[in-house]
Amino acid sequence: MKKYSIFCAALLSAFAMFFFTACQSTRSVSTDVTDVGAVGDGVTLNTKALQAAIDACPKGGVVLVPAGQYVTGTLWLKSDMELRLAEGAVLLGSTNIDDYSRDNQGAIEAPAFDECLIYAENAKNVSITGGGVIDGRGTKENFPIGERVAYNDRPMLIRFVDCDGVTFENVSFMNAASWCTHLVNCDNVVARNVTIDSQVNRNNDGFDLDGCKNVLIEDCDIRTGDDSICPKSTTERLCENIVVRNCRITSHTSAFKCGTSSRGGFKNLHVYDCEFYDVGMGAIKLQIVDGGMMEDVLIEDIKITGSEGPLFVRLGSRGREYDKPTEQIQGKDAKPEGVPTGSMKGITIRNITAEVVTEDRKRSGIMITGVPGHYIEDVLLENITISYPGGGTAEEAKNVVDEDIARYPEQFFFGVLPSWGAYIRHAKNVEFKNVNMYTRAPDARQRLVLEDVVDFKE
Repeated sequence: MKKYSIFCAALLSAFAMFFFTACQSTRSVSTDVTDVGAVGDGVTLNTKALQAAIDACPKGGVVLVPAGQYVTGTLWLKSDMELRLAEGAVLLGSTNIDDYSRDNQGAIEAPAFDECLIYAENAKNVSITGGGVIDGRGTKENFPIGERVAYNDRPMLIRFVDCDGVTFENVSFMNAASWCTHLVNCDNVVARNVTIDSQVNRNNDGFDLDGCKNVLIEDCDIRTGDDSICPKSTTERLCENIVVRNCRITSHTSAFKCGTSSRGGFKNLHVYDCEFYDVGMGAIKLQIVDGGMMEDVLIEDIKITGSEGPLFVRLGSRGREYDKPTEQIQGKDAKPEGVPTGSMKGITIRNITAEVVTEDRKRSGIMITGVPGHYIEDVLLENITISYPGGGTAEEAKNVVDEDIARYPEQFFFGVLPSWGAYIRHAKNVEFKNVNMYTRAPDARQRLVLEDVVDFKE
């Protein structure tokens, strides 16, 4: 494990100066938005006044939003500026979809997600700070959900594309109508002491990091309806050098998830000293299903309480082309779409305590599974203690687990596993070291089931 320590030390050292300078704001205020006509009464639409303040901000300047409630549509940030939300300041997203621009790049995997409240593209050294709140007011009442494919007309809260030197510090992001913070091909990103509270609509992700490099997320409190922290890779550009530390996270679906989008892949991910609590579906999910690669992942010193599943690692053959509708890959009869199967290796999970609380046994155990002919390689689970509810039957112990190589990767799609503790399939060089798993009630299934596993140690 020495190489992981070397990697983490080198990563933090290399970006220490950036992390420090990016998050120490000593800039003087250039523009107070009320001086250019913004009204913080919670009613007046302030898009033009706020954008005028941003456009007039000199290089290295600060746009100050003082205490008050400022309704706005889409705002475009630019290079070398700080948007500072004072204590008591709230940017309220307009509830009129026509106040949101579509003249920007949407999500590559879901291009209908084009509207957003705060947008930046090709910007350098841009930050949002100050102690205030950005509230999208994205409830289902304000932005109703239509058909499953109708992602449009539900704006994201924040989207930055091709930016370098991004800082979010001492701010709160709330109530997005879809994803909360979407960063695409951004480098040198710091999110520190950020609160995300977004559980009011479908697809309420927290941080979506698509093809980003050199990212530090620390001291954050994240509450989401969907994936809380979700590295993605929708192009050949890797998502790499990602550090998440000292965060408290709760989610209806997952606390930390890589994928499902994985065209390029992921490298050098370190998550540590975090608490994941009340997590539906699965606390940690690592997935390569659309080609691409995953290497050098270290997740350690995590406390998991109230989760429906502790760990799901999936190498699949969905092979999705992102310009095709998602309906093609949701069902059990899904077929590979053509992108070659990727690879996963070098995954270490250690120093974990977990309490699994679900009574739905489809979601309870560890699952690590590749596909025939494609193995997940070099996996270490060390110093793990997991408490399971138990209750499995002798009939469930006989269950045969379908391959479902192209289906959307959720553990519960595989049904009740024949093991209550861990199920491992199509894997090489897997080691369990001081892994303690037990049930709180009797369970007739096996503790551990191995299928097509080469070189397993315990």
